[in-house]
Amino acid sequence: MILLGSHIITPLGDSVETNLDKILANESPSDSVRKLTDSDSFVTRCLRCITKALQTVSMPADSSEVVLILSTTKGENLDIWMPAQQIAEALHNPNQPIVVSNACTSGVCAQIVAHRLISSGQYKAAIVVGCDLVTEFIRSGFEVLKALSPNPCRPFDANREGINLGEAVAAMIFADEDWWLAHTTEKRSYWHYEAGAIRNDANHITGPSRTGEGSYRCLLDVLDGTQPAEIAAISLHGTGTLYNDEMESVALHRAGLSEVPANSLKGYFGHTLGAAGLLETILCLRALEDGIILPTKGFAEQGTTYPVAVRAQHRHIENTDNLQFIKLLSGFGGTNAAVRYKRCNL
Repeated sequence: MILLGSHIITPLGDSVETNLDKILANESPSDSVRKLTDSDSFVTRCLRCITKALQTVSMPADSSEVVLILSTTKGENLDIWMPAQQIAEALHNPNQPIVVSNACTSGVCAQIVAHRLISSGQYKAAIVVGCDLVTEFIRSGFEVLKALSPNPCRPFDANREGINLGEAVAAMIFADEDWWLAHTTEKRSYWHYEAGAIRNDANHITGPSRTGEGSYRCLLDVLDGTQPAEIAAISLHGTGTLYNDEMESVALHRAGLSEVPANSLKGYFGHTLGAAGLLETILCLRALEDGIILPTKGFAEQGTTYPVAVRAQHRHIENTDNLQFIKLLSGFGGTNAAVRYKRCNL
């Protein structure tokens, strides 16, 4: 499975390039909750993002060979099925849409589901979109857990206080490699989906495993067939909470990945819930194409037991051939998920 195109909508801008420029300029909203300023509905936001993503690849959405996958934790007003159906109908897609709702790992899980459906031959392509709204229900839930920071979050920092919430929409367009190459004469580089894993450590409904068991097992699975030294960068969950950041440091240490360049983008966008896994994957992959490892805003002093190779400034890498990248997320209920991509010329 290869990634054909993508699009993101965040408070920083309505394109991947605009968001990258803002990150590299170290710009971000200062609010503890980063909401989109438009008044569009959940469905309208998703459709706008999907339409722009499709325009980058000229692939029709109304084919029976294409499946729609929606990643969300709460949908619109706690309704997660109806919005998916409305999006599919608006795209004139004849297939039953699939909703992936697995806490904060939803966006990574949705990529894994897309791969399973395409590799099994059920579909030739997938439109994956992630979105959540920061409602009072969501805000109050995190407040009860005392997880919200009144200040901009500081992932992996010694003085971190908790998370910021945020709104975003992100879409990724995937296709079977052979099918796509048979339909296009364009020769270029693609990101190839190499591996994915979903693991549950069954530790606690809201608290992560102190040994990072689920994340560690995900990392071992996606590293199968490669070595830590071959990974150019890892995008972490990096919420800025005490226990999640600590857990990720333990998991990275156990997997031999402590020295691999890493980042968290929560300091720019906040935690965007069902959109996070897509948003952060898209931005990191695009930056790597330019030889850039994105920074971790808010980080100043190492605050975890084991070192995590995050920096407050972006970094450059010289060799952009055969790049490999890992995206890792964890969520409520003990869920963990990871994917690995490799840059290939096809």
